[in-house]
Amino acid sequence: MAWPMSVGVPVVPIGTIGARFDTPIGVEGDGGRVAAIFVEAADHVKRGQVLARFDTSVLEPQVANLQASLELARAESDLAAAEYHRAQAVGAAGALSAEETEKRRSNSVTAAAKVKVAAAQLAEAQAKLARAQVRAPGDGTLLTRTVEVGQTVAPGATLFRLAEGNEVELRGEVSEQDLPLLKIGQDVNVRLTGTSTVYPGRVRLLGAVIDPQTRLGVVRVSLTPDPNLRPGAFARAEVTVSNAQRIVLPQTAVLTDDKGSYVLVVDAQNKVERRPVKVSGMVASGVTIADGVGEKDRVVATAGAFLEEGEVVKPILAAGG
Repeated sequence: MAWPMSVGVPVVPIGTIGARFDTPIGVEGDGGRVAAIFVEAADHVKRGQVLARFDTSVLEPQVANLQASLELARAESDLAAAEYHRAQAVGAAGALSAEETEKRRSNSVTAAAKVKVAAAQLAEAQAKLARAQVRAPGDGTLLTRTVEVGQTVAPGATLFRLAEGNEVELRGEVSEQDLPLLKIGQDVNVRLTGTSTVYPGRVRLLGAVIDPQTRLGVVRVSLTPDPNLRPGAFARAEVTVSNAQRIVLPQTAVLTDDKGSYVLVVDAQNKVERRPVKVSGMVASGVTIADGVGEKDRVVATAGAFLEEGEVVKPILAAGG
């Protein structure tokens, strides 16, 4: 019989390294021709640092023209206000008619309104000029640069990607039966494909859903920043979970061929049946099985290689555990 045991089971999330905060940096304004680029991919940048600049040959004269217009509007407003104040002073003595005084008051109000319009137009042009410089939204490392000097870019285009805060993580997946065994804060050992170096991490997030197609859940593992942990690298983690219930079989019970791992099970008619299994690890007492057999199945423990599928046998039950 197959039997369940509480064993230390290694849960192995597999996935890729990624930036925890992968921030796209794009065009906030109207876009245009890129006049200069001041950074490259992999550069460390600070919040507010200028990364690129658009051509401002049209915007700068517009700002200068609107600044002059604002100064002119202010001068006219000051003159209109002064005339209105004089009209008020002499109007009380009867030197000016009430109609003339009201006319000068109206001119003063109109001139003040023109100042506000000119100031608003100047502020709009200055904002456009400021958006001609692409700045870093935070501290971090640039992951990609997708723009060149002289290129014309449209509004909303992404020019850079920033790993904000330089934080990296493993974005892995595990089987649905292993996901409940993981806990937030568990220590994790992460290895990149093809290397033996261990990078310590910690489980940061467990997915709330299971993908109905793959039957996998999401695991996010926080990692200490390291130059070798580049976003996009394939990696696998290992978490040893204590007291996990797993089916444990003798090593002699698990067979392997070109179709994968399998065991032979004796059904209710005492016929031999092939059953594919998923091996999750090794323990001192045998092989742990993640999927394929249950605790009530009668598994052939020894000499399975000499049996044929469909053959009738007389099983002898061995004590489990």
